[in-house]
Amino acid sequence: MTRISQLLLFCVSIVLTEGIPATAMAVQTETAPATAGTDEAAAQPPENPFPKAVKIPAGILDGGSEWMNTSRPIDLAELKGKVVLLDFWTYCCINCMHVLPDLKYLEEKYGDQLVVIGVHSAKFDNEKDSANIRDAILRYEIQHPVVNDSEMLIWRKFGTRAWPTVALIDPEGNYCGSQSGEGHRELLDTVIGQLIKYHRSRGTLNETPIVFDRESAKVQATPLRYPGKVLADPVGQRLFITDSNHNRIVVTSLSGELKSVIGSGRSGRRDGSFQEAEFQRPQGTALVGNLLYVADTENHLIRRIDLDAGTVSTLAGTGEQGQPGVPASGRLLETPLNSPWSIAAVNGTLYIAMAGPHQIWSHSIGSDAISAFAGSGREDVINGPLATAAFAQPSEIIADATGNFLYLVDSEGSSIRRVPVDPAGEVSTLAGTSELPRGQSLFAFGDLDGIGAEARFQHPLGIALFQDQLYIADSYNHKIRQLTLASNAVSTWLGDGKPGRGLDPVQLNEPGGLSIAQDRLWIADTNNHRILTINLTDRSTAVLDIPGLAPPAAVATVSRPDLSKAVELPEQKLAVSSAVQFAVQLSIPEGNKRNELFPVTWSVFSEGETSLLANNASGVRTEAQVTEGNVAEFSVPLTGQPGSCTVILQVSYGYCAADGTGLCRLATGTWKIPVVLNTDGGESRISITFPEPPSM
Repeated sequence: MTRISQLLLFCVSIVLTEGIPATAMAVQTETAPATAGTDEAAAQPPENPFPKAVKIPAGILDGGSEWMNTSRPIDLAELKGKVVLLDFWTYCCINCMHVLPDLKYLEEKYGDQLVVIGVHSAKFDNEKDSANIRDAILRYEIQHPVVNDSEMLIWRKFGTRAWPTVALIDPEGNYCGSQSGEGHRELLDTVIGQLIKYHRSRGTLNETPIVFDRESAKVQATPLRYPGKVLADPVGQRLFITDSNHNRIVVTSLSGELKSVIGSGRSGRRDGSFQEAEFQRPQGTALVGNLLYVADTENHLIRRIDLDAGTVSTLAGTGEQGQPGVPASGRLLETPLNSPWSIAAVNGTLYIAMAGPHQIWSHSIGSDAISAFAGSGREDVINGPLATAAFAQPSEIIADATGNFLYLVDSEGSSIRRVPVDPAGEVSTLAGTSELPRGQSLFAFGDLDGIGAEARFQHPLGIALFQDQLYIADSYNHKIRQLTLASNAVSTWLGDGKPGRGLDPVQLNEPGGLSIAQDRLWIADTNNHRILTINLTDRSTAVLDIPGLAPPAAVATVSRPDLSKAVELPEQKLAVSSAVQFAVQLSIPEGNKRNELFPVTWSVFSEGETSLLANNASGVRTEAQVTEGNVAEFSVPLTGQPGSCTVILQVSYGYCAADGTGLCRLATGTWKIPVVLNTDGGESRISITFPEPPSM
């Protein structure tokens, strides 16, 4: 016998209008057997982890204004046999961003059994626009379907009350419950694993993978990809551009001459040379001498770039996201950070806008310590002493010329704040609301010029200072605003409030970062994938041209495939050469067609002590060319040396019903191929026929 523990996720007491009781989601999980090693315990079938799950009514996902990452709306009935996880999110929210790596982990682990659907229920008005959501999907590299729940109809049907919230549906279409907040990867992993085990035993689990038409397949590569921040260096006549979605820092002259690219473009946390180093969607930078400090946001690290030595190292953080309850101070490489977004350097101290815990942290350069400097950790807009003041996702921080004050944008509070460097000073709000009843400042946004508390912003992300004027990237209003420090008067300085690319008049699209040098304002025009330079006197505008800058080479690595279902081919004797050609005849079930929007991909590995594969070939997912008759053709690089090994080949493609009904499926084939390269001749081509996948 086994002991069953109830793992309570989230409980609300209302009954949904669609008839789903939003009561506790409780999962039964097994602990150690009462009598270890007995046949009785081993023979017992898995128990239903959600015995009180409630049937989902038809059409519960109706009401969205548009679906993305899929060619058409999805009905839950089409997902029968799959575990379905709904992610209620809004793209401004740092907590929602923190959930995305957990969803990716679950999707990769349970790719054949799980379908994740993002339900985007907007907080800000700008987030209701499907075009802006599409940019967020591309920026965050979301692969699963997303529905624009602009009127929050689906949100209300599930009784959702907070961002983020996930809701779980079993393979028979039953609602199991929901969980709000972040940091639940282990919990979700456990309950999804239990659901899969139970429904596999009952024969109610569909393990044929589903593929969707991704937005990423529709876009062209650009030299910059969602640049988040920009830093102008008037002394060195340099510009440091955070090319966030290319995971690199681009260094140019102020006129756009390319000087260096820091980072390989791969997402990771590797230290080393400029060519070897890796970042993960970095944001703000600060320059001290010839050391550039980088907020490596999604790695939860602070990186240090030695511009003289041409190297990148890790200054602070463990690579793990800091969590509530963990001490907000400690040694540099032992203290977890939480989404550092921007850095300002003042008199030998780095001040860090730590967006995740809604705080400002500090590090005295040369010491081995880092700690919270200002902010209680509560998400709000509250003034007062440093320790008790509250911030709301600070997203860019700068210092004044005296070094006495820091200025920052509180993006979720849509406010402009001033923070004294003096520990005895107090935080104040220059424009936008503060001191409202708990949480109300987080929803006090708009597009309104005025003085101090009369002004309204919408999720500002950037700030720069010139003389007595603050320039603010009012991101979701697609404007640059100006704040006069003497009066706190706010006015619109640039942009017509509509997303666009025009230069006469100037249009912006969610600008994310600002910097000033030589009477010019530099704008990271994030969603337009460009840097603008603006003359502060006459506001003449130009796009910074960077000749020679290209996007990094696309490299998608994959893990070694499961060989339990691999097809073993007879030994292939090939002539020694630098490559072998493959021709794979794809098999499309009757009544179906190949999904041309989903690329045919291949990857190879070698097995054994020696490998005949070229060093850059193993484990890389590459797109194949498809000829008439659905034959996938590609060339696998070889060492060109004689020898033998076993090559593991995996090929994947999508197929859909020819009449356009139903969801598209994924076919994946794996082969073990003994290969011998002969000096005395042999074949130069291997032909394979794909086994027919299941029909729809």
